[in-house]
Amino acid sequence: MAPSKKKHANAQSYTIPGGFTVISLKFSPGSAAQHQLFVKEHRVRAERSSHRPLDRTLFVLNVPPYCSEAVVKELFSKFGCVQSVELREHPGSPQESGPKLSKFFKPVAKQCFKVGYIVFQNSSSLTAAKSHPHSEPLVVCTSQHTVRTGVQKWIQKYTESFIQPDKLQEIVDSFIEDYDKRKEEDAEKQKKEAEQEQEDEEGWVKVTRGPKGAKARPHSEAANHRTLQKEMRKKKRKELMNFYTWQHRNTQKEHIAELRKKFEEDKQRIALLRAQRKFKPY
Repeated sequence: MAPSKKKHANAQSYTIPGGFTVISLKFSPGSAAQHQLFVKEHRVRAERSSHRPLDRTLFVLNVPPYCSEAVVKELFSKFGCVQSVELREHPGSPQESGPKLSKFFKPVAKQCFKVGYIVFQNSSSLTAAKSHPHSEPLVVCTSQHTVRTGVQKWIQKYTESFIQPDKLQEIVDSFIEDYDKRKEEDAEKQKKEAEQEQEDEEGWVKVTRGPKGAKARPHSEAANHRTLQKEMRKKKRKELMNFYTWQHRNTQKEHIAELRKKFEEDKQRIALLRAQRKFKPY
């Protein structure tokens, strides 16, 4: 639950240039070394994503490698109910497109300091996190929530890397079903686009009215190719083969000479047929 406002009134938060609030962090209650997190409200106008609402998302910098998403969620649940936590190597837009891969198919994450996006269920939790006093550090490893490091951490990861064959088969089957479903949807979409862009005998393209507020559909590669071929045929018809007068005169002379030659060949063939014609009563 979020701490009371009276508790925060006794100490002040520490703010640095850029609008970031400094939150101290230490690994264990008896640890003398402290780590610093830099947090601020996530406000990016260009990003309109339902996964990161502007009034309930906290942007965190300098997240240490030993803090996983589960650990970060447990730490910031002190200020209120945490809806989701996302850790990335670099800040950027969420990757919403594409299938959601299982942890067994994802590449191994790098062990480095990361940035995080913490989404609270209430906006008051965001205000409580930003006003947290710098003199009260958050504790990562406690008796209730143990965080393993060193050799114990690697042994735990190695043990968790094993999976039962039936569980793995279930994950693979689910992924294949989703993949086949997406392929069928893409094929159906391409078929509808091809039908809409199909030209009739006179070269007209049927245009249908889309839903209200829908943006204009961009031309596909096939439609652009047909348009280019059509323009090339139109340009070829407009080309002037005999632009100059002497070119036109020479073309006429060649055409007349060809007709005369063909006429003489026809005369010779007719004369030959008449000479070969004989009267055969029997």
